[in-house]
Amino acid sequence: MISLSERAKEQFHSHITEADSFIRISVKPGGCSGMTYEAEVTSQRQGSDSVVFSEQELTVVTDSASLPYIIGLQVDYSDDLISSGFRFSNESNESSCGCGASFALAGFPEAQ
Repeated sequence: MISLSERAKEQFHSHITEADSFIRISVKPGGCSGMTYEAEVTSQRQGSDSVVFSEQELTVVTDSASLPYIIGLQVDYSDDLISSGFRFSNESNESSCGCGASFALAGFPEAQ
């Protein structure tokens, strides 16, 4: 459902410190284009979680409300001096803000 670059995988692995932890990516209202991706390390499963990536000891999940916005997501990691961090891109995005931190999708209502 989603793809992670090797650099993103390495960075996600470096943030996971407990065996039962995983990455949760969700979509929240925010930013100048309407929605933004968030990622967190957690060990708390929710009933609506769907696994969107699993490889070796790295699992990425999302909740049911975020799932339509996650399909086709590509995650990369950049260590640029000015704006290092994870980069989320999705060809389904209708538009994004100038800095790329938020987005809008055609045909989907605003995230809850």
